[in-house]
Amino acid sequence: MLASGTQGGPAAAGIAASSSPGGFARIPTFRALQDRNFRRLWIALTVSAVGTWMQIVALGLLVLQLTHGSALALGTVSLAQALSFLAFAPAGGAFADRWDRRRLLLLTQSIMMVLAILLGILTATGAIRFWMIPLVAFASSATLSFDQPTRNALIASLVSKENLMNAMALQSAVFNGASIVGPALAGLVLGKIGYAGNFFLNAASYLAVLVVLAIMRTPATDHGSRPVARWLEAFGEAIHHIRRDTILPPMVLAYAALLFFGPSAAMMLPFFARQVIHTGPSELGVLFSAVGIGAVCGALLVASLGDFRRKALLVFGSTLLCASALAVFGLSVSLSISLPALFVLGGAQNAAGATTITLLQTRVPPHMRGRAMSLNTLLVMSIRPLGDFPVAALMAGLGFRHAVLLSAAVVAIAPLALLFTNPAIRSS
Repeated sequence: MLASGTQGGPAAAGIAASSSPGGFARIPTFRALQDRNFRRLWIALTVSAVGTWMQIVALGLLVLQLTHGSALALGTVSLAQALSFLAFAPAGGAFADRWDRRRLLLLTQSIMMVLAILLGILTATGAIRFWMIPLVAFASSATLSFDQPTRNALIASLVSKENLMNAMALQSAVFNGASIVGPALAGLVLGKIGYAGNFFLNAASYLAVLVVLAIMRTPATDHGSRPVARWLEAFGEAIHHIRRDTILPPMVLAYAALLFFGPSAAMMLPFFARQVIHTGPSELGVLFSAVGIGAVCGALLVASLGDFRRKALLVFGSTLLCASALAVFGLSVSLSISLPALFVLGGAQNAAGATTITLLQTRVPPHMRGRAMSLNTLLVMSIRPLGDFPVAALMAGLGFRHAVLLSAAVVAIAPLALLFTNPAIRSS
């Protein structure tokens, strides 16, 4: 979950050359792992992401238990996350462009570890109530508003420009790859260590990232040397630059439509497992894992493509494939249909996301990368949960199938409209 690129200058090349890569790092699909800093961080983030997915699964089931199976309750948690990101993500990007990114990450990762511990203590002592969960989600999302753009921008000093697309895809593969192991592990251990145990394991997983960040040496160019104006003005400067680009506006809009109108797995799958096919934590873990396996395959496919030309078309094609997979999933009533659909959904969505981040990184000046990544944070962490709330309301009113099919239809229409109204995309 941490990748970016430089302009390929001597400093970046020196860092990459400081390590002696071996094994699968020499395979083109994994070439960004040749850099020692990125490789260590990538491994640490894999450990942390497994813990994160364990908490996502446990928290979704805990919300349903506390609220007697309410889809609106899941949507409320997503809404709390969205409002937090809307409030803090622009400031997060400005901070990432101004402050030492490694130290800022040490702070944000520590705060998220404390929040996971708090959640575990409240659950273990029986003091947990539903209203506490949106509050913790709000605080965690506020922290992530600074954490995510900082992580993405930091990679600009860890890999060369030609490895940027590869690093972005590998970064995406970390979180989604962990979604194969984390949910399955959560389903297996929930009966033994309970919800609180999952939260405590997530807290412990942050230690891997904190250790790597503590020993990491980053070049002086990473320390946000350019002064940044007031954060709102600074964010507006980056948005103005993106709006002037010929490709970025329609591409970002297409990706935003996918995220807003396509329900997230964290909201959709617990409800599907409990209310539609009436299964338990183990089967829910398998559903999450299907998305994760597809996402990893999509990420590795994008990583293998390298710095290819038709990136915008890949975003639009992947978005349309997402819509198709979502429609099939909405019609499914068994694991035999839902699992392949979720596999395709995860792969296509990951391909669209990794390519969008790469284009945002490569088509803005280096000193704006933190703010550009705060826009990505707004898309993934605010637009998506903000869309989950109305989808959850539709599920409560229309039923699961009709709500998901309606979402799939809108996800398909938006990129088609943008594709036919923007000729430049078809040649990019």
